[in-house]
Amino acid sequence: MEIIQLYKCLCDVQRLRILNLLREGPLCVCHLMEILEVDQVKMSKQLQYMKKLGLLEVEKVAQWRVYRIADLGTPLLDQNLSCLQECGPEDLRFAEDLAARKRVMKDNVAGVVAGGCGSC
Repeated sequence: MEIIQLYKCLCDVQRLRILNLLREGPLCVCHLMEILEVDQVKMSKQLQYMKKLGLLEVEKVAQWRVYRIADLGTPLLDQNLSCLQECGPEDLRFAEDLAARKRVMKDNVAGVVAGGCGSC
């Protein structure tokens, strides 16, 4: 991935929030929608954009699509997300999103363990 493409991707708050959540581990589309309070169309557009750039990988599990950050072979994405998490503005809502992620995953643990989403 080219550096310019990465930074173009990081210029969008919604994509930053998605990447911040996926940095903690893979998530189903419906979990991302619930945490970020975004409809399916908007979420799909963002995920497809990042997948096309090679930032994300997707795995189909039954009827669910589970997204994770791709191994880019470079620490650039992780370093940028770390910096933003530590010193980024509050309006990024990283800490709030991670707290919501923990809540959603706790609420849906049975579905995830069973190989599905649990909230779709």
